[in-house]
Amino acid sequence: MRTVSPPISNPPSAALEPVPPTLTPVELAEIVGLRPLPCAGLLVMVTRRCPLSCAHCSSASTMVGDEPDPATLVEFVGTFATSDRPEVLLLTGGEPLLRPDLVVELAGAARRAGTRVALLTGGYFAARPVPARILRALRAVDHFSLSIDAFHERQIPRCHLFRLLHLMLDMGTAVSVHAVGSGPADPYLAGLVSQTRQEFGDRVPMLVNSLRAMGRAAAWSLAGPPVPDHQRVLPCAMAAWPVVAADGTVLACCNQDGVDRRPVPDHLRLGHIGTDTWPQVRDRALTSPVLRLIRATGPLHLRGRYGTPAGRTEHGYCGTCLRLGDHPEILRAAREVAAGRLGELLDEHAARVQFEAGPVALVRRHGCSRYADLVTLPHREGSR
Repeated sequence: MRTVSPPISNPPSAALEPVPPTLTPVELAEIVGLRPLPCAGLLVMVTRRCPLSCAHCSSASTMVGDEPDPATLVEFVGTFATSDRPEVLLLTGGEPLLRPDLVVELAGAARRAGTRVALLTGGYFAARPVPARILRALRAVDHFSLSIDAFHERQIPRCHLFRLLHLMLDMGTAVSVHAVGSGPADPYLAGLVSQTRQEFGDRVPMLVNSLRAMGRAAAWSLAGPPVPDHQRVLPCAMAAWPVVAADGTVLACCNQDGVDRRPVPDHLRLGHIGTDTWPQVRDRALTSPVLRLIRATGPLHLRGRYGTPAGRTEHGYCGTCLRLGDHPEILRAAREVAAGRLGELLDEHAARVQFEAGPVALVRRHGCSRYADLVTLPHREGSR
């Protein structure tokens, strides 16, 4: 017997109004499956502000924080073209639904070029009827992702978050849950997965991650980086999609330490929304020799092969990448190896291998492997 959520507080007419025309719905498995493909997506930090105060927040968000100028951000997304655009625009934060009107504008600008729009929220508004402006923003996106974990649930009870998922499903929107726990043996994760499946069956896919010592969690989490292996090739899919930070800077890295670092390491900086267009950002991301090798071999292999012994101190996988600019011998070798057609082929090959392996394989590496198969719900023909 499924667990019954409280009834939706919004009037039925609010949930059942005709949904504005959208593109083909985008499921979580497709979003995750596209992750290794360079520039197949763009991540936008709509704001760094958030009304919640989750103890594990990677961006340590509060209600005081930077956010991109809305007109400049809309203008940047407006440079997408049907012949040159990301497949997916992922809106995140902070809490993106603190700026619901901007979400609507960004979704409209992206969709005009053929880009589908996904949004990740903490659901701070879920305990009461959904305000009209937020409901309008929810209806504007092609995929709705909701964070549910022990830290969120201290502020927003699970029953209200489930009710919000029911509302989105009733509107015909593809949905997913993003969950975080201490690891595969975490009883909280086991209980959340079990109750979510009881409540929604196969209709709600889940992306389950393990807690990392980042943001607020850095002060208390015991999670540490894996022991580096400088010989093993470990491609970095997380350097494939450009990221718009809260100050408008565009980076090649979604690691929060990298997004927050100022000045931005030169090899990770792709531009700024106030001065650059999507085609310019995309060109820099695809043609950078250093980024090609980071995506194809990973920063540890790059440092292990081309770095001097003095440059091989242990900083972990992402920490090594952030510090590559401190070692000119590595950057010089990258330019020599990957500036031409060879680098382009290496980049394309690494992306193709990861894409063909499928979303479950990607989550097994980057997320909580025990629950990796949940990313493909609802099961589609050909899902891996």
